[in-house]
Amino acid sequence: MLNTLQKLLKSLLGSVRDLLPILLVVIFFQFFVLQQPLPDVGRLLVGVAFVLLGLTFFIHGLEQGLFPIGESLAHSFARKGSIMWLLIFAFSLGFGTTVAEPALIAVAAEAAQVAAEADAIQNTEAARQGYATGLRYTVAFSVGLAIVIGVLRILRGWPIQWLIIGGYVLVVVMTAFAPKEIIGIAYDSGGVTTSTITVPLVTALGVGLASAIADRNPMIDGFGLIAFASLTPMIFVMAFGMVVQ
Repeated sequence: MLNTLQKLLKSLLGSVRDLLPILLVVIFFQFFVLQQPLPDVGRLLVGVAFVLLGLTFFIHGLEQGLFPIGESLAHSFARKGSIMWLLIFAFSLGFGTTVAEPALIAVAAEAAQVAAEADAIQNTEAARQGYATGLRYTVAFSVGLAIVIGVLRILRGWPIQWLIIGGYVLVVVMTAFAPKEIIGIAYDSGGVTTSTITVPLVTALGVGLASAIADRNPMIDGFGLIAFASLTPMIFVMAFGMVVQ
C-alpha cells in the first residue's frame, strides 16, 4: 500500500512538472499581453485540479496495467509460436482501441455535422450517424491492418523506412484524386488515432514482441507501429471519401 502511494505521489509530481509550463504560458499572456484578469478563478482552479488528478491516474494506470499486459500478451503469443493468432490479436487490438478512441469519436461526429451542413450528405440524424460510424470503422479497420503490417515487419525484419516512404507516396498520389472535402479529415484521422488508448497498448505490443524474438532489437524493431497507425487512416479515409462521393 505504501509503495503504491509513493508511486502515485511520484506520478502526481510528474504531472505538476508537465502541466506547469502550460499554466505559465497562459498566465503570462493573460496578465502581461492581454492585461486581463483570469475569468472565474475558482472554476479554473477546480479544472486544473481535475486535469492533474486525471493525468496522474492515467499515467499510473499505464505503468501498472496497460504496458505490462501488452508486453505480457506479446511474449505469450511469441512463445506460443502461432503467427495466425498473433496477427488476429494484432488486428483486434488495433481495431478495438481505435473504435474506442475518444478523439476519433469527436472528429467523426464533427465531420458528419459539417458534411450535412455542406449538403454532402442528407441533413438527418440517421445520415449523420451513418457517416460518422462509417468513418470511425474505416479508420479502425485501417489501424488494425496497420498493426498487422507492423507485426509482420517485426517478425520478418523488414526495413521500416521503405514501408513508410511507400505509404506516404501513396498518400500524395491519392490526395490528387480524393474529394477535396475529405482530404483534411483524412489527414487529421492519422493524428487522432494515435492518442490516449491506442498508443500505450500498441507500443507495449511492439516492444514486447521484439523482446521475445531472439534476433530482434526492442529499440530498433520494437518501435514504429504507431507510424503505421498514423499512416494507414489517411489512405483509407480518402478511399472512403471516394466511395461516398
